[in-house]
Amino acid sequence: MTAELFLRYIHFISIFAIVGSLASEYVLLKQTLSRAELNRLAKVDAVYGIAAITLLAAGLTLWLGGFEKPSEFYSKNWIFHLKLTLFILVGLLSIYPTVFFLKNRRGKPDETVTVPSVVFIILKMELALLFIIPVLAGLMSRGIGYMG
Repeated sequence: MTAELFLRYIHFISIFAIVGSLASEYVLLKQTLSRAELNRLAKVDAVYGIAAITLLAAGLTLWLGGFEKPSEFYSKNWIFHLKLTLFILVGLLSIYPTVFFLKNRRGKPDETVTVPSVVFIILKMELALLFIIPVLAGLMSRGIGYMG
């Protein structure tokens, strides 16, 4: 297996883990949660965080490593930069829910916590933005947006 193939595999698996963990968070999220449920959400969110870091590392290596396509293919493509910006925005949006889950998971397991509506809004925004990124990736892979 070549390094490029391995990196692309890791990149795709990370994408699946990100989508799966965010979808799981959305399904598990309720107006009120017990501390045990918040602890479970924090673990799912940790999977999301690890997958995001792995995706970023593999993606940056593919971009700057000059494997199949030279780095200019990505660097001079405005769609790639939009895709990267959306990915970073999703990551930034995830900070508030992550902090909320981590801060509120400790305590008596049966004690309930009210989830602020902003957590629901942020999670919906993350999912919406996340589903735009593959369209941009498809366009970019065909050279659309290249300004070289």
